[in-house]
Amino acid sequence: MNTVVQRIKAPTLTELATASWSNALLIGNDVVMSGMTGHPATRQAAEAGAPLDAYAQTLVVLNKARALVEAAGGHIGNIYRLTVYVTRIADKDEVGRARRDFFEGFAIYPTSTLVEVSALVFPELVVEIEASARLDLDLRTAQTR
Repeated sequence: MNTVVQRIKAPTLTELATASWSNALLIGNDVVMSGMTGHPATRQAAEAGAPLDAYAQTLVVLNKARALVEAAGGHIGNIYRLTVYVTRIADKDEVGRARRDFFEGFAIYPTSTLVEVSALVFPELVVEIEASARLDLDLRTAQTR
């Protein structure tokens, strides 16, 4: 049995032609996303002397995840799982605040794991997030038991 796999590209996100990964894949109803960071916005802000903090970086990354889900035909309510990597565990409250603001009004928040790592790919990065979504659910209106 061959499952159809579609590479998802969002118009607002660039993918390097030389990349050995995909930003997102659509497998059935599942949208599986690679770890996303705030790059290049974080680099541009750092070079301008106004680096983005953990709250701002988290919102940039979550909006990238939203763009990928929308490119797959879905919406923000389809996101059900987050794995968050931070370079400073002290930023956990700001990351949590950004998640609350981003998913405001949801009946159920996505599941989430948050771990501290020693570094990310560029020194100005403090947050990286992997996200998963299913096009056949909506956490904005999900009924709880």
